[in-house]
Amino acid sequence: MHVDRFFAPCPRGLEPVLAHELNTLGASQVTPTEGGVAFAGDFSIMMKANLHSRTASRILWRLGQGRCRNEADLYKLAAGVDWPLLFAVENTIKVKVDAIRSPLTNLAFAALKIKDAVCDVFRDKLGERPSVNTRTPDMRIQAFLTADTATLYLDTSGEALFKRGWRRETQDAPLRENLAAGILLLAGYTGDTPLFDPMCGSGTLLIEAADIALNRAPGRGRSFAFPKLNGFVPNNWATLLEAARAAERRVTSLPIHGSDRYVPALETAHNNLVSAGLEKAITLASADILETRPWIDHGLIVTNPPYGVRLDDQDRLAALYPRLGDWLKQHWAGWNVFFLTGDPLLAKKIRLSASRRTPLFNGAIECRLFEYRMIAGGNRRD
Repeated sequence: MHVDRFFAPCPRGLEPVLAHELNTLGASQVTPTEGGVAFAGDFSIMMKANLHSRTASRILWRLGQGRCRNEADLYKLAAGVDWPLLFAVENTIKVKVDAIRSPLTNLAFAALKIKDAVCDVFRDKLGERPSVNTRTPDMRIQAFLTADTATLYLDTSGEALFKRGWRRETQDAPLRENLAAGILLLAGYTGDTPLFDPMCGSGTLLIEAADIALNRAPGRGRSFAFPKLNGFVPNNWATLLEAARAAERRVTSLPIHGSDRYVPALETAHNNLVSAGLEKAITLASADILETRPWIDHGLIVTNPPYGVRLDDQDRLAALYPRLGDWLKQHWAGWNVFFLTGDPLLAKKIRLSASRRTPLFNGAIECRLFEYRMIAGGNRRD
């Protein structure tokens, strides 16, 4: 079995969750690092990771690494890869470069040097070169530069993995699907526990929860870049897809409820549920969060309250947080509550003692996932 090395970036804070996923899928040498997880495996493991990982952002195939102090070093590294062995010259390409503390400060020029090397290798071997497509490339080549090294990757995913294929509409700043799934997994959600999102927005947490409950592979309805690779065997991919579909549970009514006071958000959530084939599985309601009540005596509340960006938002939220604490105390004993927030005021104003605080990043926004265990007579912090 030929073993290759890969790297799966993910939202910061979800590295342990992603590492567990990759171990479960059969990857080897699974090594979490800041911003992602390195692992090893064959082509089948790479395809499984693309199909089944709920938390990875992409699956990058590591092609080479070397010392890099200038653009000439970068060109030499890229020119040492046998690109025609990997994909056909008819495939379009795009090069992206990221860096931390690299002496190469012009990343656009660094990307141009890699593109030149790729095209020169193709021209030397085949007499022609691939075209560049910056919008919808067939092959995305990615480089990561540090103070003295460069690592080259080929993106096997294509579009980012959080793009599951079901989203039709969004509200402002929707939670990315892989972060939503990671929050649910951090909350210990397995699909067996009743779940409620009282600020459901466009329904991302609800849909990701239903996919977990129904054991639906997050990549089942989308396309990837790896079928364009020269080593792709269609029958192997068909077998993986067939096994994933056979493992799915039949869509039925689930103990997953969502509500929102904002009617356009509920309309968006409904349209997304229809797109995901889940409109009969999830219960939606129009309600202010403080007016909602449990329909059963235990479960999980998982939600992503709005962050206060403008001053009037901050004032309104600062007034809401103590009322949220009272609402939880009065009505939700027996439930575990998880709030993702980028607002440090929530922890101070809600007047409850968090049993866990997990740092997470929603894009560039540093957040905390607070867990509150609602036990009758407990939790109060005056």
